[in-house]
Order: sequence, then C-alpha cells, then structure tokens
Amino acid sequence: MSDHRAPVLRQRYSRLAAAIALGVFASAGAQAQSLQQLYDAARAYDATYLSARAAAESAEYRAAQADALGRPALGLGAGTTLARAEAPSGLGVSSTTTTAGLKGSYAIYNRANGFTIEQAQRSLGVAKADLETAEQDLIVRVAQAYFDVLGAQDVLSSTQANKKAIAEQLASAKRNFEVGTSTITDTREAQARYDRAVAQEIAAENDLRVKRVAIDQIVGRNGVEPKPLVQPVALPALLPLTLDPWVAQADEQNPSVRKARLGLEVAQLETKKARVADGVTVDMTGSVGLQNVHNSLSGAAAAAAGAGTSKSASVGVSITYPLYTGGASQNRVLETMKLEEKSRNDLDYVRRLVNESTRRGFFGVQSLTAQVKALEAAEASSKLALEATQVGYKVGVRVNLDVLNAQTQLYSTQSDLAKARYDVLVTGLKLRQAAGQLKPEDIGAINVLLVK
Repeated sequence: MSDHRAPVLRQRYSRLAAAIALGVFASAGAQAQSLQQLYDAARAYDATYLSARAAAESAEYRAAQADALGRPALGLGAGTTLARAEAPSGLGVSSTTTTAGLKGSYAIYNRANGFTIEQAQRSLGVAKADLETAEQDLIVRVAQAYFDVLGAQDVLSSTQANKKAIAEQLASAKRNFEVGTSTITDTREAQARYDRAVAQEIAAENDLRVKRVAIDQIVGRNGVEPKPLVQPVALPALLPLTLDPWVAQADEQNPSVRKARLGLEVAQLETKKARVADGVTVDMTGSVGLQNVHNSLSGAAAAAAGAGTSKSASVGVSITYPLYTGGASQNRVLETMKLEEKSRNDLDYVRRLVNESTRRGFFGVQSLTAQVKALEAAEASSKLALEATQVGYKVGVRVNLDVLNAQTQLYSTQSDLAKARYDVLVTGLKLRQAAGQLKPEDIGAINVLLVK
C-alpha cells in the first residue's frame, strides 16, 4: 500500500467507526425505558405477582363453592339391574329392571353452613389482601432495581471522570518533575491515586452489571436501559407533613393488617361453628323417579311378576341432633378458642410491625430529603473549592495532593447526591407501602420526573 493512500483509508475507517458508534448509542437511546414501561412488563412476567393473582382468582371460585351450601342440590340418577330366578317347578324367569329419577336436598336450618359461607367471604378478602401486598411489593422491587441501575451508572460515570482528572493531574506532575518545578512525591501520589481509581472503575463496572442482571430478571427482558432523572431534579414533597396521619392510615389500610384482621374474623367464625356443631340441623329431601321392569314371562304372568312401568315421588324432612360425640365437639371448641387467641396475637404483631415500618419510612424520607439539600450545597462548595485549588496549584501555593483531594471530594459528593435522590424516591414508595396507600398510579408520579 502506498503511503499517500494510508491516510485516506485511515480517515474512511475512522468515519466508519464513528458511524457504528453513533448507531450503537442511538440504539441504546431507543431502547431506554421508563419506570412505567418496566413496571408494566414486570406485571406480565414476575412469577411472585402472577402466583398471587392466580391465588386471588381461585379464592373467588372457592367462595362460590361455599355459597352453594345455602342453595338446593339436585341430582339425576339412573341404573339397570339384570336378575334371574328359578321357581320350584324348575321354570327360570329373567328380568331387567331400569330406574331413573331426580333427587334433591335443601338445608332448611344449619347454622354451621352460614358460618362457613361467611368464612369463605373473609378468606376471599384475605386473598385480595395478599394480591395487593404482592402488587405493592412488585412496585417497590421494580423501582428499587430501576434506581439501583441508575445509581450504579452514576457511580461508574463519577469514577471514570475522577480517573480522567487524576490522569491529567498525573501527566501534569510528570511534566513538572521533568522541568524541575516539582518533586517526585507529586508524581508518586498522583500515580497511587490513579491506580486506585482504576480499581474503583473495575468494581463499579461489575456492580453495574450485577444491577442490570437484577432488573432484567424482574421484568423478563435483556439489556434494560432505564431513563435518568430530568436535570435539575425536583423531588416531590412528602404529604402529609406530620407522622400521625401516616400511622393512622397504615393501621386502617395496610393489606397485611387487613389480612390479619380478616384472619381473626375467620378464627372467630370457626369457634362459632364449633359451638353449633352439637345443635339441631333440619334438611328437606325429595325424589321423583320411574321404574321399568321387563321379564321373560308374558301376559298375566308377566304382570303378576311385577312387569311394567311405575312412577314414584317422595318428600321428607329430617331432623338431626347429636347426643354424644365422645368429647370431640368439646375439644374442637377448645381448639378453635386457642386458634382464635393466636390470630388475635398475630394481628397485634402485624399492627406493631406496620407501625414501626411506617415510622421508619417517614423519618427516612425526612432525613434523606435533608441530606439531598445538604449534598446539593456540598456539591456547589466542592466545585468552587476544586477551582480555587487548581488555581492555587498553578501559581504554586497549593500542592498536587490538594488538587487530588479536591477532585475526589467533588466526585464523591456527586455520587452521594445522586444516590440520596434515588433513595428519597424509593423510600417514599416504601412509606406509602407501609401506610397501605401504594398504588400503580404512584409509578406514574415518579415517571414524570424521568427524561422523556
């Protein structure tokens, strides 16, 4: 290849590489997804949520089965019997009997059935509370994974920017040492900082990969690219501003508390059902049927043997009252009373746990919001400090180590600020979850804060 063609080819290859890189970045931008999009994908993929939804749907059919106890039952029966009899005279008679009929029953009075129906309705409420819990948990998991990726990206970007700045400072220290305006100490300090920055970059890259795997597993997609927050970031205000309304709402609306309360009601109904097990039950039964008998005789002999078709109908009422069960009924009552006491203690435990989670979430949001404001001020101060240190280094009143420290402080502050902002949003969702207020619409409220 001639020398005059080499620059041309290198220029063409450079343009081709630039075009490929531009296409890659454009593709990455096109694949960037919002929090709402990823939540919608997770609702159709996450096995835990889908399992809870299936359980809630099955509970509706289970409640419908219990409702059947208060309705009449009707059944159709049919059968054919073949028989042969030998008379003393030696004459054999064969007969075929065919029957068909309807049988029905209805519980006129059965208090246990009423309690069972009420229990089924409470159990349906428990399944719905479980589904609401699973949905809220999915919202928090998706949001946590989403902002974990953004946080890991910020850490990596900050680490890379820090490494680049240290590299420039290292090069400056080397030049100054070569011309005799600085000592070898500056070069060695910059080299040590640069080596550490390389290690930090490797760790940040791995952490980002791990965070990406986590969100991919939740939403069922590969290579998810979350959209970042709009700059400047405007975090939503926490309302209500005081703790008491949050705690009161948590005790009334939290699905875990509601589930435990329904569990106590189910246990109380079970005790009532056990107490009436020795009571009177009244059932009505009825039937309508046809019977056809055909034998090998004929004429009057066949009629005399019962051949022909007959109809039957019956209706009756049965009353049952158990007199002695060997102690089973009494011990069943005692058992259900202890289970009722257990359910009551479970309710108290859940209420205390939810109260604690609500308080922790409220104070967490307040603290993180204050941290964001403090870190925003620290970021502005760190920028001014770095600029002043760089100027001082150039004029000789500052040493290389001062510049390195100022750079590290600025990038560390920026990483902490980004993480604090993400933590405010996620902790706010956890607070609403503890208070029982978290809804899919809350995803939309955060989604408006993202880049379009």
